Amino acid sequence: VQLQASGGGLVQAGGSLRLSCTASGRTLSSYGVGWFRQAPGKEREFVAFSRSGYTTRFAESVKGRFTIFRDNAKNTVYLQMNSLKPEDTAAYFCAATRVIASRASASDEYLFWGQGTQVTVSS
Repeated sequence: VQLQASGGGLVQAGGSLRLSCTASGRTLSSYGVGWFRQAPGKEREFVAFSRSGYTTRFAESVKGRFTIFRDNAKNTVYLQMNSLKPEDTAAYFCAATRVIASRASASDEYLFWGQGTQVTVSS
């Protein structure tokens, strides 16, 4: 599976962005898809996860602000980010996995990764 992440950009605090993770090679519907982020000088951290369009999981830091959803016809998983904060600034990565939600926060469970897309939130 080849993953392409896009949609990053510069936004003011309180604004919104929608990231896209589009797959080629295989259908994403048979995979769980996670979003991770990495800020300069920090470790990569789990953000959100979706499996089969029904099971979702979010990091505590983004609950209530971020949602994740799929468009299977477009083979794409989206991360809708609302009420953005400066601390959300990071490179965001999408990845595909076979594991269930309870194991989705571990980056080493993921088989395929997309390149990062930069999100910068100004104060």
